[in-house]
Amino acid sequence: MTEAVIGGAPKAEASETPVVSSRYRTYALILLMAVNAVNILDRMVITNLIEPIKEDLNLTDAQVGAMAGIYFAIVYTVLGIPVARWADRGDRPKILALALTIWSGFSLLGGFAQNFATLVVSRMGVGVGEAGCSPTAHSLLSEYTPREKRAVALSIYAIGSPIGVMLGMGLGAVVAESYGWRTAFLVAGVPGLVLALVALLTLKEPRRALKSAGALAARAAEHVPMRAVLRVLARKPTFWFFALGSALYALVAYAHSHFLASYFLRGYTPELTQLAASVGMQPRGFLGTSLGLISGAGGIIGSLVGGWFADKYGAKDLRWYGVLPALFPILSTPILWWALSTANVPLAFGLLIVPTIGHALWYGPVYGGVQGLVPPGMRATAAAVLLFVMNMIGMGGGPTLFGIANDAMTNHDLAGVGLSAEACRAAVGQAKAVCGAVNAQAIRSTMLWSTAIMILPMILFWLSRRTIRQDMES
Repeated sequence: MTEAVIGGAPKAEASETPVVSSRYRTYALILLMAVNAVNILDRMVITNLIEPIKEDLNLTDAQVGAMAGIYFAIVYTVLGIPVARWADRGDRPKILALALTIWSGFSLLGGFAQNFATLVVSRMGVGVGEAGCSPTAHSLLSEYTPREKRAVALSIYAIGSPIGVMLGMGLGAVVAESYGWRTAFLVAGVPGLVLALVALLTLKEPRRALKSAGALAARAAEHVPMRAVLRVLARKPTFWFFALGSALYALVAYAHSHFLASYFLRGYTPELTQLAASVGMQPRGFLGTSLGLISGAGGIIGSLVGGWFADKYGAKDLRWYGVLPALFPILSTPILWWALSTANVPLAFGLLIVPTIGHALWYGPVYGGVQGLVPPGMRATAAAVLLFVMNMIGMGGGPTLFGIANDAMTNHDLAGVGLSAEACRAAVGQAKAVCGAVNAQAIRSTMLWSTAIMILPMILFWLSRRTIRQDMES
């Protein structure tokens, strides 16, 4: 395997000259990481609110899965490309500030939802705003940062994701348990409104410096037609290996992240109650805090390590950008299966750290690699196309398909014992206990079997090592 990976120098290239100072680049990176954290906070706050929302609004798993999945993903992904085109030629700090205001405002509105339809509108509105986040931020960071440091920079930006997950899952659960799920949406919307003002006032548009730096830099900043970007990407097999591989990883990750709290609440409530009481907490708040800390710590470690590996080994051989994401899940996937199979809740929590790290390890290699596949004037659009594929399949398909599959499995198992979902809503006594046991077993089976999908992205990323050296531009 070593010979297949190591060897062969990358294309000779001149490092792009950053247009900001190293001190300002550090500030901008921290600010954009915070923006990304709020982005994910508003997206993920719903994960620990699924059970109370289902009870309050009388929803099914398919409905909550579609609300968090396909309804959100459609607007998020469809708008991502035109917003990225805007970012490739417009004032990116202003675009980012507007996006922050929109998604934070709609997150606030979620606190006033009274039924499924109004909650869907709120979540779709969050998707509208969030469509302007990552493509714009990726484009800014790529011009703030030279290529040899880009994977680390994008990995640090990606740390905002686990921080956002940690805050969304932990804070959302604690607030919801004390004040209700609607209040959790209200609290989640406030930080983004503050950051919108900070971004508007302090972020610099590198394109202004490029325009005064000479004809070559000015040409790099010119608008590139969408068809030209797609033609470039069509000739880059590496991009499609990365996009489809990321999408399939995301399919499993989004499905699990949205239903993991429900998995524990349906199958392990007595254990959670006992553990929560030992630290003076309620079970849902304890669960949300625990899963948030696991996701946060694992995601931060994975993002940093993945970016470091990509920059260190990618500088020697570009094929490492594809090989690393192919290798990371080999260890983490069996451990994920183990975590979902054990009845020992503390052991399951400990084991979940490993697949959480494994999932985040591919961010730096993939995002950094894709930014190097195209010239500067195409980067925001390339990032948006990547996110379109990844999120339509992963974000849209993961929770939605998981919810549908879990409802189907639950209904099948209930029919086997002479019950139905409708009967379970009004069940008491022994019938209620049977319904609970069937629900717990169904979601456990769905979680376990969905992990088998992980083999497909491993293959796709491994194939990219054949093409990446020819496809890389900068």
